[in-house]
Amino acid sequence: MTATGVSGGFSPPPYPYDRLEALRALAESVPGGVVDCSVGTPCDAPPPAVVRALAVSGTERGYPSSAGGPAFRRAAADWLERRFEVAVDPSAVAACVGTKEMVASTPHYLRLRDPSRDTVLHPAVAYPTYAMGATLAGCRAVAVPPARPDGSGLDLGAVSPSDAGRALLLWTNSPANPSGGLTDLAAAAEWGRRREIPVFSDECYCEFTWAGPPRSVLQSGAEGVVAVHSLSKRSNLAGVRAGFFAGDAGLVGYLRAVRQHAGLMVPGPVQAAAAVALADDEHVAVQRGRYQERLGFLAAALTAAGCPVAAPDGGFYLWARVPDRFADAWALAADLAATAGLLVSPGDLYGEDGRDHVRIAVVQPMERLALVADRLAAAGRLSASDR
Repeated sequence: MTATGVSGGFSPPPYPYDRLEALRALAESVPGGVVDCSVGTPCDAPPPAVVRALAVSGTERGYPSSAGGPAFRRAAADWLERRFEVAVDPSAVAACVGTKEMVASTPHYLRLRDPSRDTVLHPAVAYPTYAMGATLAGCRAVAVPPARPDGSGLDLGAVSPSDAGRALLLWTNSPANPSGGLTDLAAAAEWGRRREIPVFSDECYCEFTWAGPPRSVLQSGAEGVVAVHSLSKRSNLAGVRAGFFAGDAGLVGYLRAVRQHAGLMVPGPVQAAAAVALADDEHVAVQRGRYQERLGFLAAALTAAGCPVAAPDGGFYLWARVPDRFADAWALAADLAATAGLLVSPGDLYGEDGRDHVRIAVVQPMERLALVADRLAAAGRLSASDR
């Protein structure tokens, strides 16, 4: 299969965020420019000690360990114990080159392990890479319906016995992108164990859990589950591509071995910096405060402008339902771009079940969000038909 559109072959669809270019141009035309809240790219600086570690590790000359060096894996295991009170041996921890490639590649590797299964179960309203990973592996992507009206949670009772019987894995994501909802991870783990379906839990937003303490699937035991973690969000390190996965020793060991053959390696200096970041909880507490302030501020500004939205249970996204006076999410996104210079993501980028929402990432600094609030206040009630 190629990307050239050969008959019967694979032709990649447009990348989701490339579809926003017309909205970006509209937002950029507003005096003062675009305030880009469409993508969850951190704007805040990582800790200085982490940046220094990138320069002084002395590891840049040699090949790094694909699984992650001892210091990195120990730092990850120590963080899991500190954060979730779960004991994980460093041998059941392995590095990944950021977690997006882990999400995209895991179905392919698991299908090599068990060719009799060809289905990837994933949340219906979700990060699009779960479904794309299935497609890239030549598998079926089967969306699990949400448990709640906002598109969050998993209604696992709706998964047919046929789909469960063919499932390579179930993806969970809590706090969820885009909705910010929380999933009962222990229930998902038990559901998977009863059916011998591995459960992979994407927990990259766990440090930004607002409704109670952070949760991990590992708190229900490691059997049959793998937790996937990223430093991109917690430590503002999206540019260095550092993550790890941990859990069931058999699953982690298999993936660690096949990924080594594939040449997937987190660079040595990045591993050194990641170990420093994982050992430091103070900078995460500061970042939590920033996101809480931004979520509350922008939610209030949007609500006052006629687009009611509540702060989420987790994550740094506002998941705003489209008011009835707008035709759809793209119409609301266009109005926000034209009125406030605010670039957001229409919800259908995250699945058809998200089509009546927009996602707003509060990753911009407060002065930029204040500019949005001022523009909204000056315009009054949102809606192109009112102007």
